[in-house]
Amino acid sequence: MTVRIMAAAVLAALFSARAGAAPLEVYGHLPTLGNVTISPDGNTLAYKFESDSKRLIVIQTLQDRKIVGGINIGDAKLRDLSWADDQHLLVTTSTTAQAIGLLGPRQEWSMAQVFNLKTQESIPLMEPNGQDVQAMNVIAGVPRIRTVDGHVVAFVEGIYFPSDEGRRALFQIDLDSGRTRFVRGGFTDTDWIVDGQGEIVAQADYNERSQHWTLRVKTDGSSSLSQALDIPAAIETPGVDGLSEDGTAVLVEIPNNGRTEMQEVSLKDGSTTSAPKSLLDFDDLILDHTNSRVIGGSKLTDRTDYVFFPPRAETVWRSAKAAFPGADNVELVSWSDSWNKVVLRISGADYGDIYYLVDMTTHKADPIGPEYKDIGPDDYAPVKWITYTAADGRSISGYLTLPKNRAPQNLPLIVLPHGGPHARDFPGFDWLSQAIASRGYAVLQPQFRGSAGFGWDLLSAGFGEFGRKMQTDLSDGVRALAAKGTIDPKRVCIVGASYGGYAALAGATMDTGVYRCAVSDAGLSDLHGFLRYMQRRSVQSDNLNVRFWDRFLGVSDTDDRALDAISPIKHVDKATIPILLIHGRDDTVVPIEQSEDMADALKDAGKQVEFVKLDGEDHWLSRSETRFQMLNATMKFIEANNPPN
Repeated sequence: MTVRIMAAAVLAALFSARAGAAPLEVYGHLPTLGNVTISPDGNTLAYKFESDSKRLIVIQTLQDRKIVGGINIGDAKLRDLSWADDQHLLVTTSTTAQAIGLLGPRQEWSMAQVFNLKTQESIPLMEPNGQDVQAMNVIAGVPRIRTVDGHVVAFVEGIYFPSDEGRRALFQIDLDSGRTRFVRGGFTDTDWIVDGQGEIVAQADYNERSQHWTLRVKTDGSSSLSQALDIPAAIETPGVDGLSEDGTAVLVEIPNNGRTEMQEVSLKDGSTTSAPKSLLDFDDLILDHTNSRVIGGSKLTDRTDYVFFPPRAETVWRSAKAAFPGADNVELVSWSDSWNKVVLRISGADYGDIYYLVDMTTHKADPIGPEYKDIGPDDYAPVKWITYTAADGRSISGYLTLPKNRAPQNLPLIVLPHGGPHARDFPGFDWLSQAIASRGYAVLQPQFRGSAGFGWDLLSAGFGEFGRKMQTDLSDGVRALAAKGTIDPKRVCIVGASYGGYAALAGATMDTGVYRCAVSDAGLSDLHGFLRYMQRRSVQSDNLNVRFWDRFLGVSDTDDRALDAISPIKHVDKATIPILLIHGRDDTVVPIEQSEDMADALKDAGKQVEFVKLDGEDHWLSRSETRFQMLNATMKFIEANNPPN
């Protein structure tokens, strides 16, 4: 597609008008606009544009809105888009595949390319013909950009093969030629910290066999890395977050009896001291992309907020956020090096879900475009942050999305538990809850015990409560809304994906009498089988992932009979409501056999079940066609079994 044709197509799609309510398909398709990122000099935007099954990376000047470059990435799943400098754009994608010539399971592999704005050409990173050692053409994580001897390069973690065994390695790649230089080899689980001059200053390794995590650092006057920390870590492992604000120490998060300590490991002498307590107030640290030094952090409760250490950055963020006082959520997406221009994602009844460019020089905020071209402010369903009390007295929070133009009384309800379960729902526009609400339903997204992001107390309260209090936290939310008259307790269904899919199946077979129907997308049904699957995907059966799940499930091994009590497949005889199963054939997180076996068990028991298999889909609904297939099947099933009116 030429730049001229691309310009016409993109601009027409982003700013086209629509009459009437948004059809269901616009929620089901991937966002029209996404991954918006501004160049370091603040003169150019890059973003993903999707329409009519085309997935493009578009590069556009800000001064005259002229499209000056683009990449057609076809069916590739975009995972990251970022500027290396003003001329080089990094594109990270992934695909589900069985690597040719390697032993191991089918899995998700990430690849990267760099687009040169000057030459209008793309070069794949980690290409075999550009390497000085044998390595795969895949990457781990996102490339890190550094300036070495006045030249911008990418440091990439990849996989190489000493003695025919795949191990992690760090490579340095020239962004103009693609020439790849092996820098340092590691183990199967290794992280590196590279400073602003391109020097490796720290290496962290986790040894599965010894269950120890170690950190080595490069101290003053030393030409090699020396060990600074050696910490036993059976389940929660320490992690390196980056460098301190002044660059003199490595920031390390260390789990300690259920709490997290932030330590600074000095690059002068390897000594360890406590990091500033303010760093522990953040959910995530924000690093300078040129040197990995911490410049602030994000704070996330019911809304998104940030704190920045550089005064200029903090002033710009506060001023930009204040420009949207009526928004439900303001998310900082990207910023120029000078902080004169920032990109925000705004959501709320007055805005819909839209990207804005804020120019601090002209003091103007201009729309870049809506995330979904056919979903506007008139379609946005209001979202409330609520709390309720579980049966044992624990306070549970959650998002409640209410259908527009309906009184919040006696509404039909869809309970929508998140995946993980050690995860959480986020503020802002949520495509699935908004889609369901657009059809006349209230939607409850509980942050049940076992959820992450709200402190250790809530997370650890979920240990051993799979299918137990984690499940009743959901139905307690139904009862709380019914007691207020907000919803009709006789018109409630449950829909979820991954762990949420497990919760939907558990609601149909174990916490019965609450729901009229259940939809499980990629849900767990047989916990014995799932743990065995996790074992098969690792070099050793007793691995960190299995130990983590054992603790959440409250069992000792894959044959523990306690798993029978919390596996929905063992309780199909108790199901009295219709069940819809949905699963992607390319799912490498929860195997499709979990749904296939559940479907067979329900059919054998004479229960009402439907099963939709998504061709070419992974665990995350990464393709428009199959995402809409999932949404369309879900809504038809819900409306048939729990009509909104």
